[in-house]
Amino acid sequence: MENFIRIEDLTRAEMLRFFELARDMEIMREMGSDLCKGRILGAMFYEPSTRTRLSFESAMFRLGGNVLGFADPNSTSFAKKETLADTIHMLCNYADVLVIRHFWAGAARLAALHSTVPVINAGDNANQHPTQTLTDLYTLWKARENLSGMTVGVCGDLRFGRAAHSLVYGLAAFDVNIVLIAPEGLELPEEEMWRLDQQYGAKVSRARHPGHVIEDLDALYVNRLQKERLPDDLDAEEIQRIASQYRIDAALIARAKPTCLALHPLPRVDELARELDDDPRAVYFEQSSNGVPVRMALLALALGRAPSNPFEPKKTEAQTHAAPVCRSKTCVSAHEPDVPALTETVGLATLRRVCHFCGRFV
Repeated sequence: MENFIRIEDLTRAEMLRFFELARDMEIMREMGSDLCKGRILGAMFYEPSTRTRLSFESAMFRLGGNVLGFADPNSTSFAKKETLADTIHMLCNYADVLVIRHFWAGAARLAALHSTVPVINAGDNANQHPTQTLTDLYTLWKARENLSGMTVGVCGDLRFGRAAHSLVYGLAAFDVNIVLIAPEGLELPEEEMWRLDQQYGAKVSRARHPGHVIEDLDALYVNRLQKERLPDDLDAEEIQRIASQYRIDAALIARAKPTCLALHPLPRVDELARELDDDPRAVYFEQSSNGVPVRMALLALALGRAPSNPFEPKKTEAQTHAAPVCRSKTCVSAHEPDVPALTETVGLATLRRVCHFCGRFV
C-alpha cells in the first residue's frame, strides 16, 4: 500500500482480506511487536482529534515504532503561511509514513502528490474519513461476518459528516441495504447520492426520523451534528432544533431488534443518550477500541511490514486542465497555491467529471 486516501479505492474482497489482517493485529496489540521498529509516524493534525490521533499513535507504539508531529497547526509554520506542499516536503525528511487530518477537502490527496512516503487520510473537512470507515466495517464484520443483506441506518448530519460520506460507500461495496436518516437540510450531498446509484447500484432508501424505520434495522449508525461546519446563517436555536430531531435513547432502541447494533464514530454530544451505554447492542466503545488494530494494519501495510498485502496495486487516472475547475470553497485547490487542476471521470452507465481532490462535481 502506498497511500490510503479514500474508501472507494478498496473492493469488497480487499476489505475482507484487510479485516483478517486487522484481527491478527489484535494479538500483536496484546503481546507487543517490533514489526515497525525503527520507523517513525508523522502525525499532522490540523483539526482537533482524540480517537483518530491517539489510536494512530497507540498503533505505532504497539508496532514498536515512534511518533512525531503536531495537534495544533498554529504552533507550526502554518501560522507563518507555510504551504501544505512545503510542509509535506519537509516532513518526508523526518518520518516514514504521514497521517494527515485537515480542514481542507482533498488535502490528503494533495499531500500524496508531494510526498515521498506513504500518506494516510485521517479526515479532510467534510469529504472523507476512510480509516474510520474501515473501523466501522470491521466492527460490523466481527459481530456478523456476513454484511451482505444487512439493513443499516445511517442517521444524523449526513451533509457535513465525513464519517458518513465514507461509510455509505463501504456499506454499498457489501450490498448492504442503506437507510439514510437525516433532518431536512442535512441530507447526503448530491455527489454521494449519485455515486451510490451510478457506481455501486446501491440499495438506498430515506427516512426523516429513526423512529420510522428502527424495527427494520440490523444496525443504526449515529452521527453528531457537525456544528463547526454548519452555514453561518443557522442560529443556535435552529441548530438545537435540528439536533433534537434525531436523539437516540433507550425508548427508541427498545423497539429495535434484539440483535440491532448501535454505532457512533464519537465524540457524541446530545444525539446519543448515555443510558444506552450498558445496552449490549451499543458497540460504539468497542468500535473505538477496534480503531487500534485497524490502524496497526494500515501502518504495517504502508511501511511494507505486514505479513501479507490485501490490496491490489492501483493507478488513479486523472486529467489535467489549464485552469482550476473545482467550485467548492472548502476544496484544497481554493486555498493552496499551485494546485494542479486535476479531474477524474467517474460512473458506469452515466459519466460525470469530479475534482480529483475533493470529489465534487465540476
